[in-house]
Amino acid sequence: MGTLTKSFGANGGYIASSKAIIDKIRVINAGTIYGESPAPAVLAQIQSSLRIISGDLAPGQGEERLQRLAFNSRYLRLGLKRLGFIIYGHDDSPIIPLALYHPAKIPAFSHEMLRRKIAVVVVGYPATPLISSRARFCVSAAHTKDDLDRLLAACDQAGDVLQLKFSSGIAGGQEPLHDGLSNEKEMQVRHIMEAGGKPVVTAPRWRLQDVIRRGVQDVKKPLE
Repeated sequence: MGTLTKSFGANGGYIASSKAIIDKIRVINAGTIYGESPAPAVLAQIQSSLRIISGDLAPGQGEERLQRLAFNSRYLRLGLKRLGFIIYGHDDSPIIPLALYHPAKIPAFSHEMLRRKIAVVVVGYPATPLISSRARFCVSAAHTKDDLDRLLAACDQAGDVLQLKFSSGIAGGQEPLHDGLSNEKEMQVRHIMEAGGKPVVTAPRWRLQDVIRRGVQDVKKPLE
């Protein structure tokens, strides 16, 4: 089961199953009985998206967009974790929920982001449990790194104002070492730190500058 609302910028969804289960769902599901079918224009949009992804339409463009989407998703998710936010979901998912928890912080976060010229989607009860309020970022292949850096900067400021940084930042991995180290030298320094009894992984909240500087190379590693 999946959605076409976020992934394709359309509406509706899909279920893949046996014919017997699909037939039963069509009979007993209230959404099928009382809902309306997607408009022809929406169906054409979904079909075009699938053809681009498969390479039937504009060969090569689908693969490029998928790569950009994967980078954008991991870059933003890793950056938010390192800034100290609690982020739900799979590392590669382009749907990135940022935990707000307190219901009163739903409009507060939205207003703080609007002050910085960014509109965000916020979700609360009854769509989520009462104390599981969140903001939901939906990343696309059309976003540039500059767009994501601007969003990270705005979230960093809003998070400080509203006290939303509930995480230590350790979910983003090791804290950055000083500038000028190559990957090989960095590994040597970390081995020395480990041999000296100091923990390799500390619990930092990264500075925004370090998040942006290290993000591109670190998204290629497995996220923690």
